[in-house]
Amino acid sequence: MSNRVQIIAEAGVNHNGSIERALKLIDAAADAGADIVKFQTFKSEAVISRHAVKAEYQVKTTGEDESQLEMVKKLELDEAAHRRLVAYCAKRAIRFMSTPFDLESVDFLVNELDVEQLKVPSGEITNGPLLLKAARSGKPVILSTGMSTLGEIETALGVLAFGYAEADVQPSVDAFERAYGSAAGQGALARNVTLLHCTTEYPAPFSDINLRAMETMKRAFGLPVGYSDHTEGISIPVAAVAMGAVVIEKHFTMDRNLPGPDHKASLEPGELKQMVKSIREVEAALGASLKLPAQSEIKNKAIARKSIVAATDIRKGEVFSPANLTSKRPGTGISPMHLWGMLGKRADRDYSRDEAIDGHAD
Repeated sequence: MSNRVQIIAEAGVNHNGSIERALKLIDAAADAGADIVKFQTFKSEAVISRHAVKAEYQVKTTGEDESQLEMVKKLELDEAAHRRLVAYCAKRAIRFMSTPFDLESVDFLVNELDVEQLKVPSGEITNGPLLLKAARSGKPVILSTGMSTLGEIETALGVLAFGYAEADVQPSVDAFERAYGSAAGQGALARNVTLLHCTTEYPAPFSDINLRAMETMKRAFGLPVGYSDHTEGISIPVAAVAMGAVVIEKHFTMDRNLPGPDHKASLEPGELKQMVKSIREVEAALGASLKLPAQSEIKNKAIARKSIVAATDIRKGEVFSPANLTSKRPGTGISPMHLWGMLGKRADRDYSRDEAIDGHAD
């Protein structure tokens, strides 16, 4: 991955099942300057049982009259719609990405659409078969870690390491642990996996974000770490970039007032554009770790700094003292750092008040 922060505009299911709205979301993401626009790929019956209840935030945004399965079924896009989205992304010069929630969807994204990268969502971090399928596709994986402990992340990484590095070994928990601890497994993870810190709530309270967990994850796993944001506004993803996030993912919608589970916790197009702009500004401002004068400020050195000058008129032969020497702008003469070395010496010529001392002294 390059040093440029990758910005994923998460369209998700905010198309509400409409291909025309999905195309407008691609336009909005491209116009905002995002690198990637991401959707969600799933077969509803393969993901959600008829007994699954809605999350609290889903009840608030969509009511209680339908089940989670019925709600999600209306948000499913078929294969033809996916192909149309991929083609339109190419036209708008923005990368297409999608999150698979079931094994069939992994196969479709990899084998039919040939996506560059797979996103595994937080809810699937304990779904060993899906993790294994993703890794055995050979595609790089972005793994969200909402609701997870470090131990659960390590277990998931073990499955991915196994999938990438152990093609002919029978899957098992022990095999996953061995793969994670092996040089081959660690090398595969380093080449292929990016972690995203995340708080899985919509919208997520600021007090629950814990951005410092990104640093903990970097130290624990030695992998690139980004941030998937569900807070209101743009301040937290921008702060995450300042803290070193290499990827930012943020939900967006054409209209926060639309019906559906995720619109309320999403940015509108103008806000998405402002987030991208702010991230790019912070990214440019981060610079390198060396503390050196910036090219743009060098010209201001002489103007802003000071030189040793005569505080009063000084006659030739007069002794330099705190009474007749001071420091004033510009900084084109002797630095005030050398003031003490001048004291007690005699002027070798006359100086008028405010004239820079040129160093000729006896």
